[in-house]
Amino acid sequence: MPATIELIAAVLFAVAIVHTFATKFFENLAHTQASHAGLWRLLGEVEVVFGFWAIVFVAAMFVTDGASAATDYIDNRNFTEPMFVFAIMVAAGTRAILQLAMAGVLLVSRLLPLGRSMSFYFTTLALVPLFGSFITEPAAMTLAALIISSRFFVAGVSNRFKYITLGVLFVNVSIGGTLTPFAAPPVLMVANTWGWDFSFMITMFGWKAAAAVLINAFGVTLFLRRELAGLPETPQEAASPRVPLALLLFHVLILVGIVVFAHHPPMFMGLLLFCLGIAHAYHHHQDRLILREGLLVAFFLAGLVVLGGKQQWWLQPLLMNMSSEQVFYGAMVLTAFTDNAALTYLGSLVEGLSDGFKYALVAGAVTGGGLTIIANAPNPAGIAILKEKFDDAAVHPLGLLLAAVPPTIVAALAFGFF
Repeated sequence: MPATIELIAAVLFAVAIVHTFATKFFENLAHTQASHAGLWRLLGEVEVVFGFWAIVFVAAMFVTDGASAATDYIDNRNFTEPMFVFAIMVAAGTRAILQLAMAGVLLVSRLLPLGRSMSFYFTTLALVPLFGSFITEPAAMTLAALIISSRFFVAGVSNRFKYITLGVLFVNVSIGGTLTPFAAPPVLMVANTWGWDFSFMITMFGWKAAAAVLINAFGVTLFLRRELAGLPETPQEAASPRVPLALLLFHVLILVGIVVFAHHPPMFMGLLLFCLGIAHAYHHHQDRLILREGLLVAFFLAGLVVLGGKQQWWLQPLLMNMSSEQVFYGAMVLTAFTDNAALTYLGSLVEGLSDGFKYALVAGAVTGGGLTIIANAPNPAGIAILKEKFDDAAVHPLGLLLAAVPPTIVAALAFGFF
């Protein structure tokens, strides 16, 4: 029988999920009830949702279990991932790194026998997510979202174009990080425990993920070819002053350092603070840092850590009662309602799982990672960067879900039948 606080956590988790689909309602309240417009606008920010309900949960724990239990619970949560996503978002969003990424995408795109806009679009949705296997998925999401925001989400582009692009981006980033054992959060949770090394990931996941990413990127490029043909040929960043080579190398080293020390918050946060100091010293070679977006995403993920820590009582039995085939589809569906890394972490706690069950659990978790904002840790980063380009400055969850279904099916076929 679950404890009272576990039941409260499950209810609040469900309320938070519903809230993510109801942010538009709070935005409307901000316009109709001016006296509390600030509060309604805050609750209309999708990145605030889980952090807000996590605060409510901790307050409830103070009442039901006492201050000591509530404090101990928070002290024992692992907030490394929210902190890392914040650090990598800010470091990857600097002008130097963005210009380097744009140059790489442009170089590869020129080798393709497609129109300039089509080839650039295809390369962004294919190359950058796969590169996430080496610079981590949050960094890949940040770079891809910044490129898409400035290069493709321009005036005159339809909302259909934006949602379809976002759906493919989220799915491709979720599966594109599986070429290595350290870049995708759901893989990272189990790699050491189950002994999954680089060769295992390439053999069992990597080539399938790469095939699905390329098919998704090529398919959406063909589908949106008419709108792509009407976009300007030259990226807007071309007009930005070039960053000096020494400063570019500094930012690359900082980014690499943050990735290398991804499990050591004092190290990567120290590197981030050094990066912020240099960015301030050479502000004329810097665009606006995405500090606000990074903090919102970190708040969202921290809330997910707090609320998700009390869901094991119902989630783990549900997973363990499935067969290997069932768990693939079960994990794919469940990850839409909870972080996919949480699913694989719960699986790693169970002894004696078959190799088939382990593969199916992780494959299903990464396959469903693009369906909702909470399905994969990098998704809130993409939403934070791109939402201002959508109508009413909001990404509607149903629109994202519908757009992500086709590329998710492609990923499911790649992982499920090969």
